[in-house]
Amino acid sequence: MADQKENSELFFEKELLSPYNYFLQIKGKQLRIKIVFAFNHWLQLPTEKLRELLDILNMIYVSYFLCDDIQDGSNIRGVSPAAHCIYGVPLTINASIQALLLGLERASNLSSEACKVIIEEYLEVIRGQGIEIYWRDNFICPTEEQFRKMLERKSCRFVMLIIRFIQLFSKNKTDYTKLVVILGTYLQIHDDYCNLNHQKGLELWPESEDEKACTETRFCEDITEGKFTLPIIHAMKTPYGEQILNILRQRTRDVDLKRHCVSLLEKAGSLQYTRDAMNELDREARAEITRLGGNSMLEAILDQFLEWQT
Repeated sequence: MADQKENSELFFEKELLSPYNYFLQIKGKQLRIKIVFAFNHWLQLPTEKLRELLDILNMIYVSYFLCDDIQDGSNIRGVSPAAHCIYGVPLTINASIQALLLGLERASNLSSEACKVIIEEYLEVIRGQGIEIYWRDNFICPTEEQFRKMLERKSCRFVMLIIRFIQLFSKNKTDYTKLVVILGTYLQIHDDYCNLNHQKGLELWPESEDEKACTETRFCEDITEGKFTLPIIHAMKTPYGEQILNILRQRTRDVDLKRHCVSLLEKAGSLQYTRDAMNELDREARAEITRLGGNSMLEAILDQFLEWQT
């Protein structure tokens, strides 16, 4: 009887986490994992310990993006259907919460401080995400300063969560906050730019055999979402702003209309403005890495980011 109960619980555990397990199978460039290994050049954790910590962090990461796809109204992750399109919104949200709590449970088994770090940083990520959703759903275009402050809470604190968590188990207690803010900002602005103008640079861009399908399904998703990104915010100060705003308001899936929107952003100088911003972030990141003693692995990641220039 006890064995039957145990088997039943294992069955439900597997079924209830189906959206989570499905997400794990989706391929990507795994930039965040690469960043972790690059930072370990400084933190010097044994590989086995680092992988144990990464397993916990991955539960937190996946829990966030399961809900993020729902909040963004995104039906595609890479070239695969988003988890909620297969398993439904209710079960996907449930799996997201379960994965988060399982990750916190595992972190608490390591130390109370580990759990505290995740909660502190994850709360800031969620608040930043909430601000971005509020702007989008109420059609409020932020200033660039407000936008960057939001990124510091959302994108930067996600990277900070990873680094702070791992650093708990390292003898190296160097403050990497400045570098993390630069990298987190660069990650998001780079992704937003590539979404509009260089899809191959996206983190979830697939292998060559799936490129055509990905181009058709993921073309300028941020325009469909109605998202206020740096190019959009800059364009609002130009004569093309009204047209771009009206297209954004429609949440269009029309590829030709989205191409027209991108051409307006180019004419407005907004894509060039974003390219200039990324070049400056690249310069700042490399300068900070040098100040911290150098890190060839992080520099290689920055080199990979520069593919948007090709």
